[in-house]
Amino acid sequence: MVAYGEPENGQGEFRIQGVPVTRIVEEFGTPTYVYDASRLESVYRELRGLLRPEIDVFYSLKANPNVSVVRTLGRLGAGAEVSSLVELRTAQRAGISPADTLFLGPGKTEAELAACLDAGLHAIVCESLAELRQLEAAATARGLSSVDVLLRLNPDFPTKGSGLAMGGKPRQFGIDTRLLRAEKERLAALSRVRVRGVHAYMGTRFLAHGDIVHNTREVLGLAADLAADLDIDLDTVDVGGGLGVAYFDNEEDLDVQALARGLNAEADRFLRERPGCRLVLEVGRYLAALCGTYVTRVLYVKESMGSDFVVTDGGTNHHMAAVGTGSFVKRNFPLVALTRYGSPADHEYTVTGPLCTPNDVLGKKVRLPAVAPGDLIGVQRSGAYGPSASPGHFLSHGFPAEVLVHRGTPHLVRARDTAEDLLDRQRLAPL
Repeated sequence: MVAYGEPENGQGEFRIQGVPVTRIVEEFGTPTYVYDASRLESVYRELRGLLRPEIDVFYSLKANPNVSVVRTLGRLGAGAEVSSLVELRTAQRAGISPADTLFLGPGKTEAELAACLDAGLHAIVCESLAELRQLEAAATARGLSSVDVLLRLNPDFPTKGSGLAMGGKPRQFGIDTRLLRAEKERLAALSRVRVRGVHAYMGTRFLAHGDIVHNTREVLGLAADLAADLDIDLDTVDVGGGLGVAYFDNEEDLDVQALARGLNAEADRFLRERPGCRLVLEVGRYLAALCGTYVTRVLYVKESMGSDFVVTDGGTNHHMAAVGTGSFVKRNFPLVALTRYGSPADHEYTVTGPLCTPNDVLGKKVRLPAVAPGDLIGVQRSGAYGPSASPGHFLSHGFPAEVLVHRGTPHLVRARDTAEDLLDRQRLAPL
């Protein structure tokens, strides 16, 4: 893994688009997520340029739903894959066309389905037969002649290459293909809902391109087989995604050029018999992760029983993925000394957050330069699954600020929670 930044003469401070990190935190404080728009754009452009035009790239907002991040990608041509009413509103506010938006999730509420119908999305991804019936009733009540849907599949075959497998097991997601094959008559009886294709998501954080290509081949084959069995059109096939990013030692980043060659070959075979079919690749983590740095300030440096600790002002509450909560083995995200960037990493520290829990550890046995109070520590590759996957209200610290650096100018894209923000939503009972 290679850190990104611009050290001065090998030693200095971390910069983003030439902007010193100290300048950013002087204006916006810490802890703060800082996103590099140029890095975000370059990752998207590389992937988009390698894939054949028939494969659309849809950004999964769950990775990072900040509206400015979404707009940055949307202006480059990315579609949106959303899973909540707020994510839908975010995609709309970011300017992504409804024709390039998919809504999925196993437990859509009536309000969410109504919003989808009002928005006129490319398709709603239905995850159960009951949802199909509910959507049919909702469309009838609204006097809509047709609603386009994709059927989310829970394939019979297992996922290859992911620690979080989504196929071949009992899941709350999608419809078992075994059950779906018996529903041809019920699908044909739908008068308002039009099944326009299928969706499958096989897992997350794949780092071997061959595994993604293999899973895509299986999904496309299953889509063709089911379409023939159920007599449905295949206007769209969402093959999922799960493209990974290397975080830990002994991991290597995905070979995106080899991936694109494999995906293009599979798409070519599939589209020969189905010209005009829209293929969708969902990408969240892969697009957003590399652009982000979680910036924390050192509060204390202390020794305990022969070990040196660095206590910072941010941790589990803002970056649960880096802390490793829920993992069997603690592994370190890439941590760097932002204000001593490029200096020899000749000291070993355990880097923690400020919370009253022993689990609040950003990194164990991290090699850093000598650290002092006031220094800035950064967790890199943190543009995905930071605030969106963290318990920001734990111990009432609130969520951090978020800053996007665009063309050399830092912009506040989410204000830091204040005590008033957290308390104003509470109500004091007349006790």
